[in-house]
Amino acid sequence: MNDAARTQRSAGLVGVLGGMGPLATLDFLHKVLAATPARRDQDHVPMMVSSIPQVPDRTAAFRGDGESPLPALLACGERLAAAGVGLLVLPCNTAHLWFDDLQAALGLPMLHLADAALAEAARRAPGARLGLLATDATLASGLYLNRPQPRAVQWVLPTAVEMVELVMPGIAAVKAGELARGRDALMQAAQALRRRGADALVLGCTELPLVLDEAGLGLPVIDATDALARAVVAWSLTQREAEATGALAA
Repeated sequence: MNDAARTQRSAGLVGVLGGMGPLATLDFLHKVLAATPARRDQDHVPMMVSSIPQVPDRTAAFRGDGESPLPALLACGERLAAAGVGLLVLPCNTAHLWFDDLQAALGLPMLHLADAALAEAARRAPGARLGLLATDATLASGLYLNRPQPRAVQWVLPTAVEMVELVMPGIAAVKAGELARGRDALMQAAQALRRRGADALVLGCTELPLVLDEAGLGLPVIDATDALARAVVAWSLTQREAEATGALAA
């Protein structure tokens, strides 16, 4: 394949570094499809998906109880880079603890999941007190709390007991395919945040949107997976429009 053909084929091509977990990756892909203004197959976002569930557990690694996921993430990212993707995304919040190292090693543009969610929160719930549900590694690392914010945010967080008894077991249940049990535990955690003053809820783990939504919670929900999906669509459309314009000009 010559360089011109390779460039044309890769225009707007997105690499999805997924499998963390597999159901959350499928949810992300569905949201990309839903967010795309398409009337035919060719209008959709071109994607290469690496869904490798054997990436070491991110929370365990953060706690020091397991091996680093970075080598496995790099191996997956390198395969996607070799396939010609122009952008890389990770539909897993806790994996973003290795975001900077991954981007530096691969040299590819990447979209940050927390940035997408925080921008969406600023748009949909300006001035709201934001409840945050996420893994304990995401919370303890400050992935959301210390991220540059479009505006100052008041956070409402789960208690240590709620994390141990509700949030982490709820996420584990969803990963195990026990959606009803996961929904029950996570709903209790979400309602606890609401009682303590949360005006909107940020779903800071990609398993959470599989069982929680606005209709059930009765308050605005900021779905980080959905925010990232829409950012991916915008990037790909811009790239493909620029490619088409350049081809026409040539």
